[in-house]
Formats: sequence, structure tokens, C-alpha cells
Amino acid sequence: MKIMVLNGPNLNFLGIREKNIYGQENYQNVCEYIKDKFNGCNIEINIFQSNIEGEMINILQRAYSEKYDGIVINPGAYTHTSIALYDAIKSINIPTVEIHLSNIHQREEFRHKSYTAPACIGQICGFGKEGYIFAIEGLIAHLSK
Repeated sequence: MKIMVLNGPNLNFLGIREKNIYGQENYQNVCEYIKDKFNGCNIEINIFQSNIEGEMINILQRAYSEKYDGIVINPGAYTHTSIALYDAIKSINIPTVEIHLSNIHQREEFRHKSYTAPACIGQICGFGKEGYIFAIEGLIAHLSK
């Protein structure tokens, strides 16, 4: 099984930005944590990050041509603005789970609306880095049906 994890803007600044919301752990540690959780499970996990919306779309389209089975996406702030990411997720027709480290529904009003979630099979938010694990486990269950 081949899973892509795609992180959007500012996630590379984990451990630096708003530690009270996103925690103390840096981005590299979170990526290693995700990979370590599925080490030896016969699952290939590739993690990407971009601060650029168009580059994220290119990565999603690459998931199609490289035959990924599932995608976990944390679109960051693009969640609340990007119809283009919505269109990209819909166009590739690969089961995708949206994830957020914080509970976007407990934050500022503008964060309550996700443009990308309707293109996904599910959304997980508020569980920190564990959300990535829940999302991958959800994809595995979905793909095993």
C-alpha cells in the first residue's frame, strides 16, 4: 500500500510557530513519528510539504500518476480558501483524508469552513500528530473494504 502525506503552508514551522496551538515538536520529528508508526507494516509512506498552493496541486496530481492508494492532507490555511485544492483532490479520485493538528472548529470563525473537506472521505482535527496516525489507519480500513 502506498500512502502520501501532504502538508501545506507553515507546517514546516512546527515547533517554532504558535507553540500553544501546534505544540513544541518540530516538523522533522512529526514526520519521523508518522513513518515510525507504520514501519514494518508493508506500507510505503511518502511525506511532502509546500507553502505554495500550485505546488501542492502538482504533488496531488503526481499522486495520480505514481499510483498512490491514499492521501492524507493537511492543507493548512488553504483549507479555508482553496477551491483549487478541492478541484485537485476531486480530479485524482484517490481516497483522501483531511487532517488538522488543532481543532479548527474551536478556533477563529474563518477556520470553521473547509473548502477541501467535501472532496475527502473524512476529516480529523484536534488530536495533534496522532491525527496523522488516525487518518492513515482510516485509509487502511477504507482501502481494505
